[in-house]
Amino acid sequence: MNVKVVTALLILAATTILALDSVHLFGSKTKSCNSGKQKTSDLKHDDQSLVFADLTPDELAQVVDYLKNSINENLVNISTADPSSNCIYSVELLPPRKQDALLYLDKGGPKPRREAMAVVYFGSHSEPEIKEYVVGPLPNPKYKKDVTFQKYKGKLPYHRRPVIDSEYHQIQKHFHLKEFPKAKSFLKEVLGYNESDSEYFAAVTNAPRGFASGHRKTWFGLFFNVQGSGFFLHPTGLELLMNHEDLDYNKWTVEKVFYNGEYFESLSELQEKYKKGQLKVVKMQKSHLQDIASLKPPKSSVSDIPMQYEPQGARYSVRNNQVVFQHWSFAFGVNVNRGLRLYDIKFKGERVVYELSIQETITVYGSNAPSGMSTRYMDGHFGIGRFSFQLVRGIDCPYFATFVDTHYLLDSDSSVLNKGSICIFELNSGIPLRRHFSSLGSSYYGGLASTVLIIRTIAAIGNYDYVFDFMFYQNGAIESKVHATGYISTSFFMDGGLQHGHRVGPHTLGTIHSHFINYKVDLDVGGINNSLVALDMEFEDLSTPWNPDWKLEQTKLTKKVLESENQAAFQQHDPMPRYMQFASKQKNKWNHERSYRIQMDLVAWITTGFLHIPHAEDIPNTVTAGNGVGFYLRPYNFFNEDPSIFSEDAVYFQADEDLTSCSVNPLACLSRTASCAPKPPPFTYNGFDNEYIKV
Repeated sequence: MNVKVVTALLILAATTILALDSVHLFGSKTKSCNSGKQKTSDLKHDDQSLVFADLTPDELAQVVDYLKNSINENLVNISTADPSSNCIYSVELLPPRKQDALLYLDKGGPKPRREAMAVVYFGSHSEPEIKEYVVGPLPNPKYKKDVTFQKYKGKLPYHRRPVIDSEYHQIQKHFHLKEFPKAKSFLKEVLGYNESDSEYFAAVTNAPRGFASGHRKTWFGLFFNVQGSGFFLHPTGLELLMNHEDLDYNKWTVEKVFYNGEYFESLSELQEKYKKGQLKVVKMQKSHLQDIASLKPPKSSVSDIPMQYEPQGARYSVRNNQVVFQHWSFAFGVNVNRGLRLYDIKFKGERVVYELSIQETITVYGSNAPSGMSTRYMDGHFGIGRFSFQLVRGIDCPYFATFVDTHYLLDSDSSVLNKGSICIFELNSGIPLRRHFSSLGSSYYGGLASTVLIIRTIAAIGNYDYVFDFMFYQNGAIESKVHATGYISTSFFMDGGLQHGHRVGPHTLGTIHSHFINYKVDLDVGGINNSLVALDMEFEDLSTPWNPDWKLEQTKLTKKVLESENQAAFQQHDPMPRYMQFASKQKNKWNHERSYRIQMDLVAWITTGFLHIPHAEDIPNTVTAGNGVGFYLRPYNFFNEDPSIFSEDAVYFQADEDLTSCSVNPLACLSRTASCAPKPPPFTYNGFDNEYIKV
């Protein structure tokens, strides 16, 4: 047979097979899903949420220009600032006062003024200080108010200022040009240091910066800066205590040196002991390291990963800074220091939470090396929102999620774009929210798939990545959750190290630490007049009413209204009530207080966390599985019944019904209603656009 004829027949056969597969999978004609399109029926947005919207790049620029023109003290660009300079550190939205916001949102009152909070460094003052200004009204500012004394009851000492990038640059330059030459042979022969490579080492900061008020002394651990990998797992054993208190960086000094279990007054002393053979060394070179930190897979085939899609388009809607999903609506934004925050959370049009926001993440370490043993990171100091970079479609969030950009101004001369740093999506969690199968009395089944709306950011703050989620359920519950992943913080493995962790590499100790995440929860349950009620149980012994000779032990409900903040403050390991509820004066139809679990306007400050003792399986990265913590806000007698009973997603059928009928069982018609070919949007990523100093 002719070769061309054979080829033509093979092509025809392949085309026929593909056509039959298409018919088998999607019916007689393949249609495209409506993924990416948002259904707007029954979803109502309003522009009132804009009172909580983050500042736009134009607004940020207007505030900066206004401050530079109105402060007559030579404000320089922060990128070129010295410690003795005056510069603008940050500008962000100042949310409206709650009283003013509620008057506008609920009673048609005047729209609150839009204002910014600006932090300015004044290093040139005879007594250097930090000032905070309220600037407004936006978009055309006409005033600034110094609120520093009002907030802090005095001046803000200059030594408390967060370290800016230019200060880190000066520290790195000081190490490379002034300190490392003092120990040339040690660095070259023991650690393979190449003095022409200014990035051979990565200097990792610890915090806080000292042990007494006025200190600005930071331990820096030196790590091999392995490119394309996590240098956090490659400690050198060398650590330097840098005194950078003076406003003249030429007067900065290294006060202490630590190497492999020994302390020295300077690198010169360490070098002298090395030359005399009095130093216990572990010789390593960056080029010869076993790269235990690489995340590059031997093979990648992500196309095999199961993928969720939306056959009829997204069932939620995002407009400006507002999300509407079924009965839920809320406003969202990102605070540059604290991270993701939500406002005006409503269910069925009724506000249940005024504010739900991340406040701080704290990590407390232990080690037998100085930088590790004195580290207590408070990540708001570095900027949780600042380090919430672009999310990777299909890994960080479902591929078909909606991605939202954020802008901030902190340690920069103009606004910075973190593209696609928030994602919003509906997730079928693969478990029923509720269900029941009955074979007693009558035969029926009723159930509802648990689909939740999730808004997410991920903050990559140094070595750790925190996945922050706020999740909204169809029964009126809200879940706040955070997962930790990324690289562990490590110390050089030496004698005594196993008291503070586990060995996870040839010279690497995974150091013990605790994570704490603090949230603000301003619940408005049936209005702002709420009380905090503790519910618990106790056992009681009693004689049965029908026979006094018979005894039993049963549980009994206890209830206590917590009258003061001291009563409502529970320390770690304190016995806590099993139920904490924010109760309103309103009652449901069963005469119970309408409540949300966890008469004033109450705010809860909730801290959740966990102990992490690193182990071999944390290499190269800590995984999210088993490393997530959070809390629920659940309706408690707030409704007259479970509101999810009215969900159109629910399924119910009886034994004598035709289960193949769409009107009886919508699941029977998925081959017709959900058969479509998803059209994934193109993959793009700009997360590497924002560069930060490697310190």
